[in-house]
Amino acid sequence: MQFTVSQETIVRPLQLVCSIVERRAALPILSTILIHVHGNQLSMTSTDMELEMIATLAVSVEEEGKTTVSARKFLDICRALPNDATINFKAKDNKAIVRAGKSRFSLATLAAEDFPDSEGANYIEEISLPQSTLKSLLDETSFAMASQDVRYYLNGLLLEREENTLRAVATDGHRLALGSLTTSNSIAEKTSVIIPRKAILELGRLLNDTDETVTLAFSKQQIKVELPNLHFTSKLIDGQFPNYERVLPIGGDKIVMADRDLLKQALSRAAILSNDKHRSVRINLEPGLLKATVTNQEQESAEEEISVDYQGDSLEIAFNNAYLLDLLNAIPDDKVKMVFSDDNSSVLISPADEKLERQYVVMPMRL
Repeated sequence: MQFTVSQETIVRPLQLVCSIVERRAALPILSTILIHVHGNQLSMTSTDMELEMIATLAVSVEEEGKTTVSARKFLDICRALPNDATINFKAKDNKAIVRAGKSRFSLATLAAEDFPDSEGANYIEEISLPQSTLKSLLDETSFAMASQDVRYYLNGLLLEREENTLRAVATDGHRLALGSLTTSNSIAEKTSVIIPRKAILELGRLLNDTDETVTLAFSKQQIKVELPNLHFTSKLIDGQFPNYERVLPIGGDKIVMADRDLLKQALSRAAILSNDKHRSVRINLEPGLLKATVTNQEQESAEEEISVDYQGDSLEIAFNNAYLLDLLNAIPDDKVKMVFSDDNSSVLISPADEKLERQYVVMPMRL
């Protein structure tokens, strides 16, 4: 097989494909990418047996065929070449020869037949929406996913469809983030899937802030994501996600309206002196005032006061400061609404408007 392509054409898709390749793969074939040339197209495939990514691009084809090469080595070679370089790739007799100008590289190859073949899934439903819309939904909820929880179903994000609503929910047991959006097409029956953390993080990198379309398709075991010239699939987590509706606090009577930037800056400054693993911050509410206090083991303290719109009774409650900062970073709105019940109950935080498209819950800490 043989093809020719410009350096600037191949580097970006090659970077995307190589992003899921494990540095210390259990099987040698998993550290490679499958290169397949057919027609006037090059397709590059990578997998870690959980995720699979296929990038396609137009190239000048001299001879069709397929082979595998080391993902990292091929990427490093292509990145190191000049931007205006023309790359000629030829594979024959267990070797791949990469030429560009006066540069020549000889790479070992493995049999393309040994590269894991993705299982054909029966995708039963599909949804299309602008990339920027899906990216915002994931960015504003995925930070609350667990990372290595023994409750494996928390190490991912719940994607739920009901009628013409798409919801994303993430929780690590201490906080919860819920986002929703309205879709153009509706479904008759409520469905939900849990997408693994690694796939969500990868998807966040693939999506752009553009109106270009992204298409999601679901089966019982997999999710498929179709982007321009990119095909991404991931296995799903088989488990029962917690009933998030029971976690959302209701009936809170202490309502605070605050400037998001002022609150974020105050909590960030207070966090400078926080050195315990729980990153605790004490919140005191009084009419018109919110006070945040942090003390550490060296008996040092930080105190921040900001003006807020609040007319209720005094309240003292403590939270993990990092959790509050995470959600304030995720909310793009200028003002936030915080609803408290008492010093033992979770706080419900949302953008100040009444759309309720984003809701965040943080459990309190013991004072």
